[in-house]
Amino acid sequence: MSGKLNPDSAVALNPLFRMQYEKAQGCYVLLFPEGMVKLSDTAAEILSHVDGKRSPYEVIAALQDKYPGAETLADDVTEFFGVAYDKKWIQPAG
Repeated sequence: MSGKLNPDSAVALNPLFRMQYEKAQGCYVLLFPEGMVKLSDTAAEILSHVDGKRSPYEVIAALQDKYPGAETLADDVTEFFGVAYDKKWIQPAG
């Protein structure tokens, strides 16, 4: 996990970003004042679990329940959280 992101503490979407489905793009996006980021289906699935109440570890557990047998899921989600935190898409809740 990245620098200041505690994997045991709840994370939230940065209030400067809003995730929504864009019909014209055919995918979920993160909207922010300067533009838009297209999300992969995987990124959207992970971010849909970021609710300000769950920690990264709890998100990983929920995804492992939903996708049993995905061997690299924990590593991939951990890596994604690091990237999302570095890009300021997510932040510690509170």
